[in-house]
Amino acid sequence: MAAFPAYLDIDYTDGKGETPNDYPTLDAKIRKAIEISHIALKQYEKPAVMWTGGKDSTLVLYFVREVAREFDLDLPPVVFIDHFEHFPDVLAFVEHWVDEWDLDLKYARNEEFARLGAEPGDEIPIEVLSEETRYELRDRLGYEGESFQFSADSYEGNHLLKTVALNEIIREEGFDGIFSGVRWDEQEARADETFFSPRHDSKKYPPHDRVHSILQFDERAVWDAMWNHVVPDAVEGYPVGVVPQNDADLPPGVEPKDLPVLPKYFEGFRSLGSKQGSEKSEEKPAWLQDLDGTTERAGRAQDKEDLMGRLRDLGYM
Repeated sequence: MAAFPAYLDIDYTDGKGETPNDYPTLDAKIRKAIEISHIALKQYEKPAVMWTGGKDSTLVLYFVREVAREFDLDLPPVVFIDHFEHFPDVLAFVEHWVDEWDLDLKYARNEEFARLGAEPGDEIPIEVLSEETRYELRDRLGYEGESFQFSADSYEGNHLLKTVALNEIIREEGFDGIFSGVRWDEQEARADETFFSPRHDSKKYPPHDRVHSILQFDERAVWDAMWNHVVPDAVEGYPVGVVPQNDADLPPGVEPKDLPVLPKYFEGFRSLGSKQGSEKSEEKPAWLQDLDGTTERAGRAQDKEDLMGRLRDLGYM
């Protein structure tokens, strides 16, 4: 594979054929995340971190921040994809930790739909859309309808509100490496990913690489890392390894708002997407649920889950 761009020396096969079992301990998973983060921060000239506020991307951000601090490297900006259908407390959480961690936050959003004043569930006539958006629908997706539903969970909406918005900010900012929180065990379409994943086809997206620093984590390991590392490092005095049973079961002086853990996880959500397309799995906090015997993304809109392979080929996460 030709180098992209010329100043990079990346092993695009790293992780090929592996699974979380190839990293059998939490320490092994963490060491690999640090290694990948260090390589990326050293080699990419304009990296960025895709951050949703969710557990996976927060863990990615944690490793990036720690590596940048430890090796005196620049902390890249974080990109939040605004698809107009977020839980209000997700937006509040992101804004709080942007200030707390002094992050350079950049919003990626499809401004065309903001100008149209579209609301989730609206039927948008194709004729009112720009030539560029009509191209995305007709030529890239093969959509033949005269209107489409404005929803972050439909195939068309997901592409226009997330992928197109992400591609636009990559193009505008010139990002060459994008940190993403995908994991091998999370979704079948992601099981063959490598730690450095090329997105070089200029006909599909602005050429760049995806950096998958937590591919080797499973859901339980993510939560183990949160309670043993991310939370204690973010909250002064939080005891390492203390796992709360609910949002009232916290050390003295610590409140849920002090934690870099979205409140939705306390409520029973295990995987978060849009407000309309996400449901809680149980009433107990996510980390106390049956993580081995049940499906993490069962609460997500299944029409999009079933189309994940096609979405990823278009540039989705």
